[in-house]
Amino acid sequence: MLILLSVCLLSQPAQCHEDRIPMAYEGTSPFACLRHAQSALAVWQEAHPDLHVARWRCAARGTLPKDL
Repeated sequence: MLILLSVCLLSQPAQCHEDRIPMAYEGTSPFACLRHAQSALAVWQEAHPDLHVARWRCAARGTLPKDL
């Protein structure tokens, strides 16, 4: 599973891009991704203090999501 993020610069909120957080476990349900996403997002946010997570969602690896 992946967590797909839409992130924006804090200094320029109109500048946004997409990022991905690969989850360490494979073959789990979307519910498991949702359950573990909050802690993964907190770790990601701590490592990227200049960015703000505008929205996110879980997606299966190997799929090409159309958008957030």
